[in-house]
Amino acid sequence: MMRRGLLLILSSPSGAGKTTLTRMLMAWDPAIRFSISATTRAPRPGEQDGREYYFRDRQTFEHMVKTGEMLEHAEVFGNFYGSPKAPVEAAMADGRDTVFDIDWQGGQQIRNSALGRDVVSIFVLPPSIAELELRLRKRGQDSDAVIADRMSKSRNEISHWAEYDYVIVNRDLDSAFSDLVTILNTERLRRDRQPHLNDFVRGLNQEFEAR
Repeated sequence: MMRRGLLLILSSPSGAGKTTLTRMLMAWDPAIRFSISATTRAPRPGEQDGREYYFRDRQTFEHMVKTGEMLEHAEVFGNFYGSPKAPVEAAMADGRDTVFDIDWQGGQQIRNSALGRDVVSIFVLPPSIAELELRLRKRGQDSDAVIADRMSKSRNEISHWAEYDYVIVNRDLDSAFSDLVTILNTERLRRDRQPHLNDFVRGLNQEFEAR
């Protein structure tokens, strides 16, 4: 029997490496599904519904929240963002894992949802605050003001590290990725995630009886 898919939550302060690790994980196992968020903001040029986001109007989004169709949601700068439940449940039933690149608040909502028993949560820490800032600057994408804002938020984000099942300190990307794969493989092998074992052990007992 096919195992039930996992919900793999990756969180970190901006610059610690969770997005890069997520991309590496999906390249390592193409069967892993990335959770595409729904949003009420308008599509930007080149964005497609169902690829970057599921674009929904505010009324539709609020209805999805009210009827329990969102695993988690939050309002950011006047727009709603959230993780639709239906695609995740479909992937789980198909034996596929879903990875979420979300913050601690979203992770908390999913852990407290009806699918909480299928969650594996991982927090990625930087090796130091100085290195965290250096990585943000090396991106070359943000102004000094944006970097300062990200750094100011990182302290609060890091304060939630103990709420996670696992913590990876990203000193070296290859080592951090190796740790991530080890965690995923270990969780996939948990007894309660291998439904075929009951039949397998029953077969072993039948072999004993036939001797």
